[in-house]
Amino acid sequence: MRRKSFVPGAALVTVAALAAALAGCSGGSTGDGRDGGPKGGDTASPSPAQPGRYQSLPEPCGLPARGTVRAMLPGDDRQLSHEDAEKIYAGQADVTYDTDRRVGCRWKRETTEGTRHLTLDIQRVVSYDNAVSDDDRAQEIYGKKEVAAGIPSGGSPSPTTSVPKGKDAGGGGTKNPGADAGEEAPNGALDSGKDTAADAVTSPAPGQEAGTGDEAKPQDGGAASDHSVGPTDPSGTPGATAGPHLLDGIADTAFLNDKLATADSGVHRDITVVFRTSNVIVTITYDQWSTDKSLVPGSQELQDKARSLATELSDRIGE
Repeated sequence: MRRKSFVPGAALVTVAALAAALAGCSGGSTGDGRDGGPKGGDTASPSPAQPGRYQSLPEPCGLPARGTVRAMLPGDDRQLSHEDAEKIYAGQADVTYDTDRRVGCRWKRETTEGTRHLTLDIQRVVSYDNAVSDDDRAQEIYGKKEVAAGIPSGGSPSPTTSVPKGKDAGGGGTKNPGADAGEEAPNGALDSGKDTAADAVTSPAPGQEAGTGDEAKPQDGGAASDHSVGPTDPSGTPGATAGPHLLDGIADTAFLNDKLATADSGVHRDITVVFRTSNVIVTITYDQWSTDKSLVPGSQELQDKARSLATELSDRIGE
């Protein structure tokens, strides 16, 4: 049988036609941007979102100035030894598994008139989404805290009213005649007692119920309560703003919440300040419990001190 002869020219034409067809399928863009060039990377990938300003966190117990802590935890007539004072004002650090992501510290001071607690929680937020920056993710978390506190998502404070003068029985709910004048500071100096006036308490006049709204009778010629404008009012405002509200001038954004509890467990006022600076969220909780349930802890002094601490921490963290 005769074999068919091989024709080289025909084979070359066939190969050339196949190569042209393959080149037409794989090459170039379609013009609408959906079919780019080779997958080798001619099209640049989107840049990841910017990281937050902070890559680590400070030691929490040493972040507030010692004088600030002493002013927020005033005592009574009883003088503290150097060891006791150091134990109270040094604070106790929270146990965390990653100190670059979350740290905290807590302080507590007990007196015959009641107890004050101060807690500090600092969280560094990291976004694991390349399309969302650390700051944006931190703002999302902070925004949820605002909503939980009762502040509208639009950013406006909830309708609030100022606490009238004499609303609370006593300026701070605890007596602080000497502001621990005999306590020894870590550097060996005595406490200056600068917050004595702010912490001074005025009891209701005879026959007067605590918290009735009637103005309490001044003692020793002092102001009627911590809501009065005068030497005993460090803020110089006529009264504290009740309820949750936004704060101006602290970090990127901040709010304060003021809650009064009069349950059977005890009478206490809880002040919470939350602020965000870049990708760090700081929560300050400051409360006062009264041993005498007829004495309602005052709002003005507690708010002023918590707000002052928030300003100080915002500046210290940003250094």
